[in-house]
Amino acid sequence: MTAPTTLPELERTVASRRRPALSYELFPARTDTTFERLRDTIAQLETTAPDYVSVTSRTGQRNLARVLELTDHVLRETDLRPLVHVTSIGSSRAELRTVVEALLDRGVRGILALRGDQEEGHDLEDDEIPFARPLVDLIREVERERTAALAGGRVSVGVAAYPHRHPESPTSQHDLEVLLSKERAGADFAITQVFFDPAEYCALIAKTRDAGLRMPVIPGFVPATNPRRLERLGELSGVPLPRDLMHSLETARDESEQRRIGVRWTVDLITRVLDAGAPGLHLFTFNRHAESLDVLESLDLDRWSDPTAPSPTTSGPNAPGPTTIDPTTGDAR
Repeated sequence: MTAPTTLPELERTVASRRRPALSYELFPARTDTTFERLRDTIAQLETTAPDYVSVTSRTGQRNLARVLELTDHVLRETDLRPLVHVTSIGSSRAELRTVVEALLDRGVRGILALRGDQEEGHDLEDDEIPFARPLVDLIREVERERTAALAGGRVSVGVAAYPHRHPESPTSQHDLEVLLSKERAGADFAITQVFFDPAEYCALIAKTRDAGLRMPVIPGFVPATNPRRLERLGELSGVPLPRDLMHSLETARDESEQRRIGVRWTVDLITRVLDAGAPGLHLFTFNRHAESLDVLESLDLDRWSDPTAPSPTTSGPNAPGPTTIDPTTGDAR
């Protein structure tokens, strides 16, 4: 009979600090053919040992069958943990409760609570849960009812954060107040919308900590290799695009050069944000693994995992300001 592991042995084998958190965003497939391609992408991304993968959802749960298909695949055929998006807009309270219960029944323990995109002609006053904060309330309500089934465990609930003002928000201060209200409702962490200036992320962290926010805010990045995709992102998010990057991409000789330029630019952006102390990174993959893997290969996340390593420095016109963030707690200091 093998003797139980002793505490000193555990202390020797447990790293004093983990690498930055790593996660990817995936879209449910629209057809069986694209699902097969998505399975290959997931297999490739799994080799990097991410902490979780997020599964997006369309407004009104219109692609719920495909969301569940992808979620089931992740749960049953991989070692990955899914963070499933639930959008409140266009759904009744009863419908949202059904979705949350179905996810918990499947073994999902991570949910990203979002309002969702407001489509033209939709009136938020028609929704029983028109914003993410009351959706967080609902998730916690279902969780309390299932405490025994969850063995006393807790569902991890994420929300969205905005380094650049939300296009529908009157002010950045309003965005901050909304984020604080979501934490008070029970959110555990936030993932940011895309941004292209590291100073914007550092400014967001400084403001949230000054306001008393305690949950970690994970920066979201898109591999900036496709100018058309970036233009679309800019239109949807209202985030201004970097002119130098767009010019370089649009004048590149071919897609291979675009990919080299975009990967190099993305690596520089992520490096500056991690150097400032961000607790991790979330990559919006658009169901493509090659660019994300290129980014990770150049990043070498272990660089930020060694607590004895000298503090990295940044320079240049886009270097973040003096704000630094404790990578273990997300606290600004």
